[in-house]
Amino acid sequence: MKINSPRILNRSLPKIGIRPTIDGRRKGVRESLEGQTMSMAKSVAAFLSKNIKHSNGMPVECVIADTTIGGVAEAAMAEEKFEREGVGLTITVTPCWCYGSETMDMNSIIPKAIWGFNGTERPGAVYLAAVLAAHSQKGIPAFRIYGRDVQDADDTNIPLDVKEKLLQFAKAGLSVATMRGKSYLSMGNVAMGIAGSIVNPDFFEDYLDMRCEYVDMSEFIRRIDEEIYDREEYKKAIEWVKKYCKEGKDNNPAKIQRSREQKDNDWEFAVKMTLVARDLMVGNTNLDKIGYGEEVSGRNAIAAGFQGQRQWTDHFPNGDFMETILNSSFDWNGIREPYIVATENDALNAVSMLFGHLLTDTAQIFADIRTFWSPEAVKRLTDYKLGGKAESGIIHLANSGSASLDGTGLQEINGNPALKPYWEITDEEVKKCLENSQFRPASVEYFRGGGFSVNFLTRGGIPLTMFRLNLIKGLGPVLQIAEGYSIQLPDYVHKTLNNRTDPTWPTTWFVPRVTGKGTFKNTYNVMENWGANHAAVCYGHIGAELITLASMLRIPVGLHNVAEEKIYKPSTWSAFGTKDLEGADFRACKNFGPLYLKI
Repeated sequence: MKINSPRILNRSLPKIGIRPTIDGRRKGVRESLEGQTMSMAKSVAAFLSKNIKHSNGMPVECVIADTTIGGVAEAAMAEEKFEREGVGLTITVTPCWCYGSETMDMNSIIPKAIWGFNGTERPGAVYLAAVLAAHSQKGIPAFRIYGRDVQDADDTNIPLDVKEKLLQFAKAGLSVATMRGKSYLSMGNVAMGIAGSIVNPDFFEDYLDMRCEYVDMSEFIRRIDEEIYDREEYKKAIEWVKKYCKEGKDNNPAKIQRSREQKDNDWEFAVKMTLVARDLMVGNTNLDKIGYGEEVSGRNAIAAGFQGQRQWTDHFPNGDFMETILNSSFDWNGIREPYIVATENDALNAVSMLFGHLLTDTAQIFADIRTFWSPEAVKRLTDYKLGGKAESGIIHLANSGSASLDGTGLQEINGNPALKPYWEITDEEVKKCLENSQFRPASVEYFRGGGFSVNFLTRGGIPLTMFRLNLIKGLGPVLQIAEGYSIQLPDYVHKTLNNRTDPTWPTTWFVPRVTGKGTFKNTYNVMENWGANHAAVCYGHIGAELITLASMLRIPVGLHNVAEEKIYKPSTWSAFGTKDLEGADFRACKNFGPLYLKI
């Protein structure tokens, strides 16, 4: 399969601004520092450009201020250049003392970090502390970067601990900047009273600087009936589906099963739904060729959700195939960046999935937090004793909708199961994902209009992070995070447990990393404290990255099992308490308020 060109929505990709600040005293001081200071800026730019990509696979571009910044005039010159160049986050670097409030980045809505060189010749640490105090006093939080070990003045290497903070800050900052000016597309409205599908524009605008767009589900019928989609692509798509998407066993009682003709029509309808949803999100220039210029543009949607149940699915085929394929890293056009589409229009889970995708560049799994299985219950039903990571129980993650096909875990990194950025996925891995997935006829009692639900079992041994954004009245958004692993059960155990629910859906057996205390005392406690019926599931242990991103957006984290030494937040967070870090997070976020709140 070919790897598709990077997808770009209607806003240029954000760049990283590098601000080399310097002691402004002339006649010897500034002149002696120019080379070292600018060298720091260039080394940071080269390091980030080499090691970070945007989620669409394009390299990240760094913009360095034209001169070192010794005072307010040069700070203003740098700001003007950054605005012109589309900079979405900044990193200030310096080996020396500088005039704090005169050289600082005063843009209050873009993430910012400061690297103060740890050297003995000049007081870089003194400037770092002074300018961070200015940031705190002015209410513009910034991240501290200060290497643990002293370096020589002529050492141009970036220490490992500094590299880690640069990468963590930059990837989270790029995520913040990438969301700005984009849309969440609500396709339909509230699904079955699920609170996450009550799309809240205030949250999107105040915290993410995104707008909400709304399309009634009748738009799907209009476009399908009037053939407002690329008809040549449809032919290509339906052929690909027939060749690679295996139809699984129909579990419906024989008397209510849909006929072969109905199922064939459902396949055609599902493929058309997929084309329409994608075009609604990002547009399609080919529609202009068939006389639909207005539909060309799309809604500039970086994420979307489809209501489906019940007003749609009581009559039309469900949206499960559409959601699964769009969330996957490949389709009939080849390997490409996943789209983010939430089932049941759960906008809060869509945002969670978007966070995961922007931080890791990988496809996401949308799941119900369906069942906690205690060791005792598993033993009673199967005579199998859970052990190892699963000794305190397992959580059954399953939802008929938008689990990506990448969620099979049949991609690999160094021989281990993984989910990878699309540009690293091979044709053989795509083939394995498809071969190990089935599309089962939808349970007609749930979905009266028919359709197909993807069915697969996620491989065990994959490091995963389960997380979820919730809205709390009077408090606002709160993020929950549980790092853990997928678990491989013996086949007979999986079938016994899975057959007690709808076995036509995808399954991920998940265990959080328990600590023996607090919320993470055991697996049951984690499920007991989870804030909603859905979660996003991302490859890798990304809890620290999520916490960094959340702090930039002023979203507190109310539950997590991330080691304290990995947590990285703006320096001023310590002013709100250093003993109870979780409580301090809530206090800091409340104090500074939403990043984009318009008074």
